[in-house]
Amino acid sequence: MQKFEKSNDPPDLMKAARQSLLERGDEGTGWSLAWKINFWARFRYGNHAYNMLKLLFRPAISPEGTTGGGSYPNLFDAHPPFQIDGNFGGSSGITEMLLQSQGKTLDLLPALPSALPTGYINGICAQGGFTLNIRWQNGQLSGVDITSKAGQTCVLRYGDKQLQLKTEKGKTYKLNGDLTVL
Repeated sequence: MQKFEKSNDPPDLMKAARQSLLERGDEGTGWSLAWKINFWARFRYGNHAYNMLKLLFRPAISPEGTTGGGSYPNLFDAHPPFQIDGNFGGSSGITEMLLQSQGKTLDLLPALPSALPTGYINGICAQGGFTLNIRWQNGQLSGVDITSKAGQTCVLRYGDKQLQLKTEKGKTYKLNGDLTVL
């Protein structure tokens, strides 16, 4: 089973895009690496996206003094000499690993890399006017708080679990890892 089958995108298109990335390889400058982080996260290959993130943060200046893709000591993205695209795209890719909100469904931890088994992110915004605080332990969702800014219906998915939640504007909903409202 391909990891990207739950995507809202057509499977054939996803397979073609994945093959294109495989043909291009993982190396690249900052903006290229940022795109690849986002693509691999969208395909739900969290470990590959994380490996790309490590490439984005590798030292751009080698001990021999040569430059390439990666980051400078000040963490600016090396194109070289510098492009902000990699910095912005890298943070976007991290977000894509933790939350995907294309269409009407909010997918929680769709591409969580095994290198980040425990953590949290607060204040992440999603389509539909929602702000989420997401927590996970041992690679599993442990809880999520959802604040509705618009009073829309919120459709959440985590793995095989799905919940449709009618919300009120300004109200915060607390859920456990099984998507049960507390």
